[in-house]
Amino acid sequence: MNESKPIQNPLAAEKINSLLWKFAVPSIVAMLVSSLYNIVDQFFIGRSVGELGNAATNISFPLSISCLASALLFGIGGASAFNISSGKGQEDPLEKEKSAFYMGNAAVLLFTCGIVLCVLTQLFLNPLLRFFGSPDNVLPYARQYTRIVSFGFPFFIFATGGGHLIRADGRPNYTMICNLTGAVINTVLDALFVFVFSWGMAGAALATVIGQAVSGCMVIWLLLHGKTVQLKKTHLILRKPYLARILSLGAAPCINQLAMMVLQIVMNRSLKYYGRMSSYGEAVPLACAGIITKVNQVYLSFIIGISQGMQPIVSFNYGARRFERVKEGYYKACLCGFAISAAAFLLFQFAPRQIISVFGDGSEEYFRFASSYFKIFLFFTFLNFSQKITANFFTAIGKPKGGIFLSLTQQILFLLPLIVVLPIYMGIDGIMYAGPVADLASAALAFLMVKRELGKKQYTSYSR
Repeated sequence: MNESKPIQNPLAAEKINSLLWKFAVPSIVAMLVSSLYNIVDQFFIGRSVGELGNAATNISFPLSISCLASALLFGIGGASAFNISSGKGQEDPLEKEKSAFYMGNAAVLLFTCGIVLCVLTQLFLNPLLRFFGSPDNVLPYARQYTRIVSFGFPFFIFATGGGHLIRADGRPNYTMICNLTGAVINTVLDALFVFVFSWGMAGAALATVIGQAVSGCMVIWLLLHGKTVQLKKTHLILRKPYLARILSLGAAPCINQLAMMVLQIVMNRSLKYYGRMSSYGEAVPLACAGIITKVNQVYLSFIIGISQGMQPIVSFNYGARRFERVKEGYYKACLCGFAISAAAFLLFQFAPRQIISVFGDGSEEYFRFASSYFKIFLFFTFLNFSQKITANFFTAIGKPKGGIFLSLTQQILFLLPLIVVLPIYMGIDGIMYAGPVADLASAALAFLMVKRELGKKQYTSYSR
């Protein structure tokens, strides 16, 4: 008589290296696509409209961050809850049934949030742009761009957050395909609408919306045709226990993005105020900082992608009490993050002018400020992997409080006060020097917190 062996979940059996590669690469592509939607627009607008157009996209950027924050709140929260529940479901069938509710509830929350943000932006567009720090000469460009882009918010949030759910369902390559399709469409239409039809800001915005809509529709279809779970109508009904779990596990990456949004608003207003008092003027610091922020987002896409690729590995094995694999997953993610961060550091320090030149011409003051901002503000780039990966690690093991706290450190607890205080004594240079101080402090804190967590008995004495 032949005994059939139970099929083991790859998250419990495959080598960590191959799993991290399998899950991180599609995550990186997904995050890069989110960043490239903005940076591609920046490229075409910089080449056709100029400095004021670049400044306008920077003014609009906090709304893009708020969309990404919503996508991570419900996407990563739902994915983490789904994977932890699936891991426990190896021994408890009731936990396996719960996993479908986590996915369905997260999907409904994603699309609903996108609609709400779109409506709020349309209703309060001018006050929002003023609050984000728009000068008078930039406002018409920012208004035209943002009004159109906001119609894509539901698709952008659903495509980004839904991608995490698809990846958690064991189909990371499909997430990558959805995002790449939207990015290619956006890039092609950008060139057509901006350079051929000469539609300027409106053309770039319209291209973005179309690309996001295509990605969003693809994600909807994939979620309705799951691999390990089949969503039913009952799974789409919002229920308090599942909502609470999703929100708690997604809070850390969401708060990290919201902190970035708050920081971006304060940064824009500070650059405008202290720029006016310097030789650069109002528009130059805003334009340069906007480009550099988005270039830095490309680098961070790799780091966040690695941390998100780590998430299902760590979550499943923590739920299955395979703690040696939890540690290995974290360490391997940090090693990859350091390698990428070191390469980005070298690029930012030795080729800042070449990078900024990609986005169009400008005055000598424009290039001088951009080069200084790259070299000073991003000096500790080689350490910036630690805070992002460690914050997501705590979320992945079901300890959201640690993740939330770490998510607040770099942006809110350290950088925000420094941006307010240092320019009082150093002028606009104080904004630049606030960056490396905050980065160093947050990296040190992340190291101390994870050292304490991984020193616990379950990680050092458990054997399978």
